Amino acid sequence: MKDIERLIAKDLLSIQAVFFRPNEPFTWASGIKSPVYCDNRLTLTAPKVRSDVENALAETIKREYPDAEVLMGTSTAGIAHAAITAHILDMPMGYVRSGAKDHGRGNQIEGRLEKGQKVVVVEDLISTGGSVIEVVNVLREAGAEVLGIVSIFTYGMQKGIDRLQASEVKNVSLTNFDTIAKVASEENYIEESDIARLIAFRNNPSDESWIGK
Repeated sequence: MKDIERLIAKDLLSIQAVFFRPNEPFTWASGIKSPVYCDNRLTLTAPKVRSDVENALAETIKREYPDAEVLMGTSTAGIAHAAITAHILDMPMGYVRSGAKDHGRGNQIEGRLEKGQKVVVVEDLISTGGSVIEVVNVLREAGAEVLGIVSIFTYGMQKGIDRLQASEVKNVSLTNFDTIAKVASEENYIEESDIARLIAFRNNPSDESWIGK
């Protein structure tokens, strides 16, 4: 598992799907200053990285959720990953919209889903966990048995950990913030002294005392 965490970390850094800029922080929509930017959609346009990610997702699902019957992607970032992984595993796939359609049949869940089916949710990124938990709740309300979540990257923020525990849903990520920060230092994307600043941000995003250290 540690080998996969490091491989995916190297992959994401190599295409700047995860990009560290501790001395020139990004500003999130919430106004929070962040030393890291993540856009896992970039994996889709990098065939080698894409292959690593999708094969790792498939292997993780086989290992962690052997009883899975259907994959459900989160809208929109998880859809392509769910589709490719489902193709590898020869499994059905669908996705969950952020809200029900206001036309046609008013679907929020796209693709066939039978009550009682065992589902794994495919997500690209987990920070505070709010959006993926909404997807889990929609699937549960539709009668699915949600075995858990598989994601490409997680920040490991305490708020996200607490939300997942409260919702009684398991998440397995291919790599994580701590691993990527360490690999970024080893590969000279950042200074080793930056790691502590990055972890300080992750542990308390609203505390900006890490800036300028």
